[in-house]
Amino acid sequence: MVSFTLNGRQVSVDATANTPLLWVIRDHVGLTGTKYGCGAGLCGACTVHLDGKAVRACQTQASEVANKSVITIEGLSPNSSHPLQKAWVALEVPQCGYCQSGQIMKAAELLASNPKPNREQIVAHMDGNICRCGTYHRIIAAVEQASREG
Repeated sequence: MVSFTLNGRQVSVDATANTPLLWVIRDHVGLTGTKYGCGAGLCGACTVHLDGKAVRACQTQASEVANKSVITIEGLSPNSSHPLQKAWVALEVPQCGYCQSGQIMKAAELLASNPKPNREQIVAHMDGNICRCGTYHRIIAAVEQASREG
């Protein structure tokens, strides 16, 4: 059994200690916003926050989240009103959309620590979150817009 806080509520799941957090979130809890991309921590599609820090859920074991706080895309805001989510919609960022929850969670980490990043800081922080559709210019623009409006 692993107990932790998920999106503000206490959960306990019957998972082995080495079960990836990604599968705990998706299969044990039933939240599917966090995506499986590569399974090797290289793409960022599975990015969530662990005690406020962006981590790759596919590379984080269940034992590492015991008694800690995890926030997924579903927990970023109760009604998709986070400035990043609003900017993503306004600027029509996604094409296929598969990587977008990971992109938003990585960007949210940046804005939490640096509310007014410049373009270079955004690019550097987002490095490693891959968008196979290549919407990087719209991702950067959305982070810039969210930083102005947030």
